[in-house]
Amino acid sequence: MTDDRPTWARRIAAERAARDWSQRKAVRALRAHAPSELPAEDSMIRQWKRWESGQMPNEFYQPIIAATFGTVTHAIFPAPSRRDGESEILAATGMETLEIVSRLGKSDVDNATLDALRITADRLSSEYPYMPSEQLLIEGRQWLRRVVELHKKSLTLAQHREVLALSGWLALLVGCVEYDTGNRHAAEATRGAALSLANEADNAEVAGWAHEMRAWFALTTGDYRGVVAAAQAGAEAAPHHGVAVQLAAQEAKAWARLGDRRQVEVALDKGRRMLEGMPHPENLDNHFVVDPSKFDFYSMDCYRLVGEDKLARTLAEEVLRAGTDFDGHERSPMRNAEARVTLGVTAAREGDLEQALVMGERALEGDRKSVPSLIMTSRELAAEMRRRYSKEAGAQDYLARLDALAREKPGFMPR
Repeated sequence: MTDDRPTWARRIAAERAARDWSQRKAVRALRAHAPSELPAEDSMIRQWKRWESGQMPNEFYQPIIAATFGTVTHAIFPAPSRRDGESEILAATGMETLEIVSRLGKSDVDNATLDALRITADRLSSEYPYMPSEQLLIEGRQWLRRVVELHKKSLTLAQHREVLALSGWLALLVGCVEYDTGNRHAAEATRGAALSLANEADNAEVAGWAHEMRAWFALTTGDYRGVVAAAQAGAEAAPHHGVAVQLAAQEAKAWARLGDRRQVEVALDKGRRMLEGMPHPENLDNHFVVDPSKFDFYSMDCYRLVGEDKLARTLAEEVLRAGTDFDGHERSPMRNAEARVTLGVTAAREGDLEQALVMGERALEGDRKSVPSLIMTSRELAAEMRRRYSKEAGAQDYLARLDALAREKPGFMPR
C-alpha cells in the first residue's frame, strides 16, 4: 500500500517510532516542551493521531513538536513561501559576466558593480554542493583575484569595506574547495587570509565562518579539543549569525567523538534554539547558510556516534529525502554520501553486511565529495566492518578501497 500522507506526517510517526514511544508517551514528551498548559491527555492523543494522519498542526504546536524531537520547526514542516533566489542570481549574472569583468577594469567602481559581485559570490557559494571541485576552484580563484584587484582603485570607505568582505567570502569558498580536494596546507593559508580580511573589514560573519573552517579542519584530523576551542572562538566572534549554529554542531560532533554524551546534547540543544529563533534563509543552496535540513544532518552524525541507531537511521533517511529531487537528482551529494555511511553503520550493527556494503560503496562513488569528511565518517563504518566481518570477502574489498582513498590523502589520517 502507498502512504499518501504528507512528508511531515510520515516523519512525525517515524521520529516517534525511532524512540519506541507510544502516542501517549509522545504526548507526555510534547507537554514537557510546551510553553503553557496543554489540553487533557486523551484530547491531546486524539490530536496527535490527527497529526500523524496528515492534519497540519497549527503554528502554536509546530515548534513544540520540533523541540520534542530535538530539531527545528522548518526541518519538519514546510517553510513559508519565499522568492526564488536561484532565478534572481541567474538573471543578474548569467549573460552579464563579461560586463561585470569590463566594469572592473575602470578606474573607479560603482555600487551597481559591487551588487553584481555580491550576486556572483552568492552564485558561486550556491554551486558548492554540486559543481565539480576543479571547476569551482578555478572560478572561485578567478573571481577572488578580480575582487582583490579592486583594492588598488579609488574606493569610498564603505566600498573599501564591502570589497574586503567580498574578498573574505570568496576566500572562504576557495579554502573549502581546497580542503575538499585534499590540499590541506593551501586551505589553511586561504582560511587565514579570510580571517584577516574579516578583521580588517570588521565583518563578524566572515570571521565566524573562518573559525568554523578551523573547527572542520580539526574535526577531520582528529583534533577534537581543537574543534571545541575553534567553535567557542567562532561563537564569540559571530554570536548572532547563522554560523553560530554550525559552530555548535561542530562542537557536538567533537564531543560525540570524545564520548561525552551530555555535552553532545548541550551543544545540539544550543544550536537548535539559535536556529529556531532565526528567520528562514532565502537561498538554501548557499554553502554559508545554515538551514533546517542541515541541522538534521548534524544530529544524524552525533546520534550515529553515540549509538542511537534508530534515531541516526531516521535522520539519515530524512537527509537523503531532503537532498534528492523527485527525479532522483541529488542536490546535496556530499550530505547524501555521509547519510549513506550512517545507514551502512546502522546496518552493520544490525547484522546486515550486504546492506552495509551497498551503502558504504555508494557513499564513495559520487563525483562531488569532501574527501576529508568522507574519510572520517567512512572510517567509522570500517571500524564496524573490522569488528564484525573482518573475514568476509566483501568487507575486505571495501576496507581495501577505503585504505587506498586514505593513502591518497595522508594528511587526513585522524590522530
